[in-house]
Amino acid sequence: MKLSIKLLTITLIAAGQLAQTASALIIVETVRVGDAGNAADTNYFNQGAFGAVGYDYFIGQYEVTLDQYTAFLNAVGATDTYGLYHLGMGTNTSIRGISRSGVSGSFSYSVIGSGNRPVTYVSWYDAARFVNWLHNGQPSGLQAAGTTETGAYSLTGNTGLIPRNTNWMYGLPSQDEWYKAAYYQPAAQGGDTDSYWFYPAQSNATPNSRNGSGSDSNSANFYQNDSITNGYNGGFAVNNATTLPVGSVLTDAGAFNVADSFYGTFDQGGNVWEWNNAVVFGAGRGKRGGSWASFESNLSASDLAGNAPTEENQVLGFRVAMRAEARPVLSLARSGNTLTFSWTGNFKLQAQTNSLTSGISTNWSDYPLGSNSPVNLDIHTTNPAVFFRLSSP
Repeated sequence: MKLSIKLLTITLIAAGQLAQTASALIIVETVRVGDAGNAADTNYFNQGAFGAVGYDYFIGQYEVTLDQYTAFLNAVGATDTYGLYHLGMGTNTSIRGISRSGVSGSFSYSVIGSGNRPVTYVSWYDAARFVNWLHNGQPSGLQAAGTTETGAYSLTGNTGLIPRNTNWMYGLPSQDEWYKAAYYQPAAQGGDTDSYWFYPAQSNATPNSRNGSGSDSNSANFYQNDSITNGYNGGFAVNNATTLPVGSVLTDAGAFNVADSFYGTFDQGGNVWEWNNAVVFGAGRGKRGGSWASFESNLSASDLAGNAPTEENQVLGFRVAMRAEARPVLSLARSGNTLTFSWTGNFKLQAQTNSLTSGISTNWSDYPLGSNSPVNLDIHTTNPAVFFRLSSP
């Protein structure tokens, strides 16, 4: 076996973001939300309080993007049994970002324009199937058990108020997980006096509506018109006007690169509404954060909202939550010609010999004795390069 810097880089990327399997091989960037056991925010809700979480977890740094969702569709959407693709994704000029070609059984999907914008026209069930796919290791195949229908959620078509399974690894955030990631900052670490901000960019002041910003730490993609000619707060963020923009109304993930939450998330206010696990108003699923078409009040901590879980429209997207146990910690040590892999979490070691024809995203196989950490490997410098990764079992 020949070791190279590529081996280490690929292994660490896979281990640091998601346990990868199958050919889709997407990376979902996450941030850790700590301060376990924090008190809830009791300022705005007669029906209860939000934001208390008794454990550390990870949450998507950004909303799920068109690039990521397109990879998902190409992995499991050749026959789109459960309608993961909505025609509006390719035809609505305000948000279009994914086109579909072919016929059922051989559908294929491609990105239109910038794939770093958030995906929209996803129902709660679509979002649940995406995180099931991550939970199952990004497999390819039909929309069935082991790909999209089991995992974080046990789905039976597009019906029911499905709870998140206790063994979830990747899922949709709970109401409290989403709320904490957006608004919480301990007072002792520079937060508001009650440790909760009113808006998700560490501020109690109304954000500015603008088309991205690398200098405005309290800005977002939403609708705000103050009738002042100053280049922002003139209506829709993308065109700074009260008329609907021509072309995309969405901003790229990270476009507001200094307007982050205490934990480092972006766009939890504006751009697109985000599904969560909550059951609200009897039969709806929770959503938070407002969208490009929302007013500032929708971005605030006081806005409790929801939709029917089957709803698909141009303002609805989502972000991913991840259990702390789902992110493995990989360690490498070398002694002479022996390399030792050790890791945390429920993962197994896989390997692939370098191939110019197959690339690095296919043809992975379980490494012998690689189901349990640690694993010792002998280094043979004359053999072809071998790439390693950690995979969900």
